[in-house]
Formats: sequence, structure tokens, C-alpha cells
Amino acid sequence: MHASDADRERRVEEALAALDLEGRVALLSGGSMWAVPANPAIGLGRLVMSDGPVGVRGEHWTPSDPSIQLPSPTALAATWDPGLVRTVGRLLAQEARRKGVHVLLAPAVNMHRSPLGGRHFETYSEDPLLTGEIGAAYVQGVQEGGVATTVKHFVANDSETDRFTVDVRADERTLREIYLAPFERIVAKARPWGVMASYNKVNGTTLTEHAELNAVLREEWGFDGFIVSDWTAARDTVAAALAGMDVAMPGPNTVYGSHLVDAVRDGRVPEEAVTGMARRVLRLAARVGLLEGAEPVVAPADRPAALDGRSVAREAAARSFVLLRNEGSALPLEPQRIRRVALIGLPASEARTSGGGSASVFAERTVSPLEGLRAALPGDVELVHAVGTDPRTGPPAVAAPLSAAFLAADGRVLATEPLPDGTARWIGELPAGVSNAELDRIELTGEFTPDVDGDHLIGVSGAGRYVLAVGGETVFDGELKAEGDDPAAAMFAPPTAAVPVALTAGRPVRLSVVKAHEDLGMGDFAFIGFTVTHRAPLADDATLLAEAVEAARGADVAVVVVGTTDEVESEGFDRDSLALPGRQDELVARIAEVNDRTVVVVCAGAPVEMPWREDVAAVLLAWFGGQEVGGALADVLLGGEDPSGRLPTTWPVALADAPVTRVVPEDGALEYSEGVFVGHRGWERSGAEPAYWFGHGLSYTRWRYDALEVSVGADAAGGAGGAGGAGDVDGAVGEEAAVARVRVRLTNAGERAGREVVQLYLAPHEAGDRPARWLAGFAAVSAEPGETVDVEIDVPRDAIRTWAEDAGEWEYPAGGYDLLVGRSYADVRLTARAELG
Repeated sequence: MHASDADRERRVEEALAALDLEGRVALLSGGSMWAVPANPAIGLGRLVMSDGPVGVRGEHWTPSDPSIQLPSPTALAATWDPGLVRTVGRLLAQEARRKGVHVLLAPAVNMHRSPLGGRHFETYSEDPLLTGEIGAAYVQGVQEGGVATTVKHFVANDSETDRFTVDVRADERTLREIYLAPFERIVAKARPWGVMASYNKVNGTTLTEHAELNAVLREEWGFDGFIVSDWTAARDTVAAALAGMDVAMPGPNTVYGSHLVDAVRDGRVPEEAVTGMARRVLRLAARVGLLEGAEPVVAPADRPAALDGRSVAREAAARSFVLLRNEGSALPLEPQRIRRVALIGLPASEARTSGGGSASVFAERTVSPLEGLRAALPGDVELVHAVGTDPRTGPPAVAAPLSAAFLAADGRVLATEPLPDGTARWIGELPAGVSNAELDRIELTGEFTPDVDGDHLIGVSGAGRYVLAVGGETVFDGELKAEGDDPAAAMFAPPTAAVPVALTAGRPVRLSVVKAHEDLGMGDFAFIGFTVTHRAPLADDATLLAEAVEAARGADVAVVVVGTTDEVESEGFDRDSLALPGRQDELVARIAEVNDRTVVVVCAGAPVEMPWREDVAAVLLAWFGGQEVGGALADVLLGGEDPSGRLPTTWPVALADAPVTRVVPEDGALEYSEGVFVGHRGWERSGAEPAYWFGHGLSYTRWRYDALEVSVGADAAGGAGGAGGAGDVDGAVGEEAAVARVRVRLTNAGERAGREVVQLYLAPHEAGDRPARWLAGFAAVSAEPGETVDVEIDVPRDAIRTWAEDAGEWEYPAGGYDLLVGRSYADVRLTARAELG
């Protein structure tokens, strides 16, 4: 323990000693939606938490308090660049401090078990090593900025169907080698200050009450941070306390509070358990600088230098793009050789920047692909845009400023708030002067000026009772009901109602929506979300498709932007298909028929089927690219940046080919019967051929793999760094010396500068019940044309370990292994054999 750690612990003990039982219990649940209350008597400040894997929301989730929005976590993993992700973490810490946030509820390191997982976009990879390395870098970056992280969702929360109650059934080997492994690596390498317990059960026990898995986390791995429940996940006072779940959120009405005080006094919970929980909360507060007299882990003077959020967001997006196909060097585009570009697709003008749910934020600004290309192309290149088809089933928020009034039953205005568009959302704090008990209704009003004549669809989206008026005339008066009881699903996949209203271009019309308030019995924090929606008159799909075909027919290149929608990828529900929504597949096929240089840009957070993939010149995966996606896309399409992203997950040709597809529980249970054979492990075992293997990604240059050297045993000097040689903390995965060190020499044999991700896989000569091969390390290198570079990758001893169920411990099977080095799981360039053990 460092001297400052010891001093911090002494101050924690002083504060702890000054608290009675009630005072200690008060630290263990929120005083509101997002914060643990202050205790001035012991010098404790108010501890604020916030969602924010790719943007820090803060306590007030409203458009009036925007955030920097980064690319989706799957995109960050596609960079295969821990250094860049560490920078992203530093930026998020900077954003958190700006918004008064001390604890970031991220990163999400659950596994891409099935492509149908609804939050697939919000997590990193199908591979535990890549997930652990990217997650560790994220945690390091955030905590270097003095802000805590909570690695989530612990554990096996890999799908959304029945997420509050599903019982995941998995043997210990499967849990250890796949689902616990990223958490273990992050604890070892980054020492996170928090972990979030998930909603689900594992083998019959809810995670907020799972003493056995918490013992693995704390006693085996040495985790000394706090465990916080997912919001409303804590259900049983005694079981949660005995399992060591420290903070039950949100508050103030939780299973702790007076319930926990009573449980201690009648002997159901030892007081020592509460003392330990309170100690961990105070330790967290001390680490982030909220306990007077305790020096924070990162003093203000030692924080990283300020970052430009837009630049980081743009770099992260460009680095994440994966070039899946590039026939005839269709990309990059050379503006001096083209005169007309057809940019086609609704996502080109209305950028897809994030999946739905708690990961989403209100971006301060968004650069669409249309804006990005328009700004980057020379003035003598004509850029035409055609929608092609509308894949949405629901309309977007009305693009007009509105005013929200919070009204009491007697008509008194309790508060007002401006809104930049039709999105009304308050999760956490209500506006000052408003309480759930007094609030009767919320009224949104404002003027909207249409751009075109015709029947506009005006509506409202969200669960509840509404009265919608346009131009003083009521057009909807009724109740919208959500399916199921998941409040996230009700908010992020809400019921909608829309009415056609004849409007005249340029003539303002007054809009009014009154929502009856429903007190959900959760104290004085808010859980309100609804949207005033608008869709302008739009030609039918047949007309839109025909217009797009004509735009593409005479263009030098047709860039078709396709993607999923919030209605497809979101927290709260799983997918039931990998097909692109609407008629987007037809759009691509028809464009490809009339333009040989058709480039398809896919904006999605998870795999989608691409039946046209071999009929187009190029396919570029742009993920959910965050607020700067348009500028980043222009950088890559025009060759300013090499598309150096690599797939963090194997992409199927069709859903039926995927090794794991079931995400719907049967009789409340979801069997992980595939064991450790998920992702590329499962694809190899099944014998099915995917569209694109794990690790795949093309470049604008050519890479020649020249030589491979392997040092084993004593010759493999130095500690193991897992992926790229970085050291780990003592006492956990990765501490052993490397069993092998691999040196790879490669040359940029092309005519452009580029970045290559060198991947190392291990294949045991006698696999037995182990996968045929698995990722054991990776490293990225950059090189100028003609330049030869060397890269080293250490193979830690834990890369060969496997969990022995009968012995209940790790085993390290010694024997012959092939060390496979290449550009993806399937693209092996160099091979060596070695005895490891």
C-alpha cells in the first residue's frame, strides 16, 4: 500500500468510527436517483453517479445539458487500440467532472454471446481477452482523471429478454473462462473502484445476492472497491447484505435504509457486515476527493491535460471503421477523378450515432455523413443525396424548440424548462420546485414551421395518457400502454400514436401535448420520458427507390448508407432478426444493378445480414459512430485515414448459421449449453463459414508478414502483458512470467501509410475439450510505405490455462502448441510450434 493509500485508509476509519449504525446504513443507498447523500458531520460530500459508456449524461438527462458522444463500445473495441481507448476514458473523466459526476456507470464488459443480444452494441466483443484489454484501458483512462468506474454487469447479463428475472445456467468452467474472465483481467490490470451487480440470476441466485461470485471478486481477485446494484436490482435486504452488495440504487426507497437497520438489530445481519459495506463506500468517496481530510487518488494538479472532445470523438470513429470488402480498389475515393457522387440512404442525412437505452446521450452537435462529405469534397464535385427508403417504424422528435411546464392539480406552474426539440426526458432529478406528490401533469408547447405542404404526421411517443393538440384542435386524447413491465423498454421502445395533419409550408402552427403524471412510488426522483414526434410528407418507398436508382445511375460512385434503428438495437429488448429494417436490402441491390462502383456503409452496433455483400464494390462498417461520424467517414472514404478497424465479433452470413442464437429463456432459465464455445470458438466447432471472421478488416495498403521468432521459457524474459506487454498488478491474472515471447517482422508493401493489427492465436496440438484455437495476444503497428517494423507480443501463462471442474482450480496443460500469427482468425500468415507449460 502506498503512503497516500495508508493515509486515505486512516481517514476512512476515522469517519467510520464517527458513525452509528444508522449513519453507516445511510451510506448504503441513494438519497435520490443518482446520488448517495452527503454527511457534513464527517466531511462527506454528495456522491454522484451517471450512466455514460460513450458520453456522460449527468443527473439531468435533457437536451439542454448535452454531452460529447463517442462511438459505441463495439466500435471502440474494433479499434483494437487500448491506448486510444485510454484517451477516450480520460475524455469521459473530463466530461464527468464538468457535470459534477464522481462515478461513471461503465464500462459494460458482458460478452457477445449471441448476435441477437439487445445491448450487443453497448459491450465490446465475443472474446474475453479483447474485452478485458479494452475494458482495462477504459477504466485506466477514466480513473486517471480522478473519476471512478463501475465495471458492469457482473455477470452473465448478455441478453435482455426477461432480464430482471432470467436465471442463467452455466457451469463453472464456462463462467471462469468466458464470462468472468474480462472482469478478472480488468481487476488485475486497472484496479477499478467499482463493480455493478446485474439483474439476472446465475445458477439460481440473483447477482445482488450472490455471495459465492462476490467472494471470487473480492477474496480471490483482490477487488477492494464497492459493489453497486443495477437500478432496482436489489430485492432482498438480508441476502444482499450478507453477499456484500454495498449500495442499493436508486433511493431513497430501497431494500436497505430502515430495513437494514432492523435486520441488524434483530440479528439477521451482523453489524460487521454493514461496517465493511460502509467502509468501502467511504473508501470510494476518499478516492474521488469527497471525504475531507483524505487526499484523492488523483489530485487536481495531476489530472491529464485537457482534451478536445470533438477531435477525440472523430479519431475514435475513424479508427473503428472496418473495411469488410474492397473489390478493384473501389476505396478510397479520389476526388480529382470523380465528378459526381450519389449519397443514398436516410442514415446519410439523419446519422445513426448510438443504440437506444441508458447508453444514449444528447449530443452537443452531430455531423451526419451528408454534412461530412459535403464539407470534405472539393467544390467541383457534385454531391447528390436521395433517401431511397425509410426504415423507421416510428417518427423522430419534432425539430422545433418547445417549452415544458410542470403543473399542479390546481393549475399552478411549479417549474418550466426549455427543450430544443420534442424530446422530453427527466430521469433522476425533477426540476427545482417540483415533487412527484404535487405534480399533476406536464405540458409541452411551442410553434412548428413546416418546410413543405401536405399531410404531416404529428404524434406522441411514450407510455401514459396524453392530449395532443395541433393549431388549437385536439387530434389525440387517449392512453398509450407499453408491453411488459420493463421501464427501460417502455421508454426506449415506446408505444406511439400519430395523426396526419394538413400543414402549409412556412406557416407556423402551435403544438401542445399534455401528459398526465403518474407517481411510480419511487420517492422524489423522476422517471419521465416521452416525445412529441413529427414526420414530414414523404413519398412512398417505390418512389423513393426509383429516385435513388436514378441518382446512382449517372454517378461516378454511389455511396449507400444503411443501418439499424433505435427500434432494433436498444436496452430493454433483444433482436429477433439480423435483417436490416425496411427495404434497405432491396435499395442496395437495386443501386448495385446500375452502378458498378457501389460502396455500402453499414451503421449498426451488432451484426446484420448483408445478402448483397458480394454484389457491391466495397463494404465499410461504420458502427454507431458517435457525434463526429460524418467527418470521420469522410476522412476514411477519401483516404485521409486508413480503415484500421478489425472485427471484435464474427459476422454471420445468416442468423441460422450463428453458433448461439437462443436468448429467450425457457421456464425462466437460459441455458448456456454451448459452454466455452462462443464466438470464433463456436464457429470453428460448428464448421459453418461466417461472412467475416473475428479480427477481419482490410486496409488501403498491403502488409507483408516477413518473419516470426518465438522465445520460450527463460528466453521469454519479462512479465506477461496479456495483449501487448503492459504489466499487471500483483495477485491476479497475468502476473506470471511469459511462457513465450513472439517477435513479428512485417513490411508495409503498399503505397499508403497504414496501421496493422497483428493477432496471435494459440492452437493446442491436443485440444481435447478445449477450443481448436483462441486469441492469445495482439499488437498494433503503424508504418509508412516500404517501411519494415518489428512488434513483440508476450504470451502470458494464463493464455494456456483451463478451469478444472473436478479440482475447482486452474490447470495449465503443458504440451505442443501452434502459434498462429496473422490478420484475423482465418487469415494466418506465419506459424511456429512451441512446447508451452
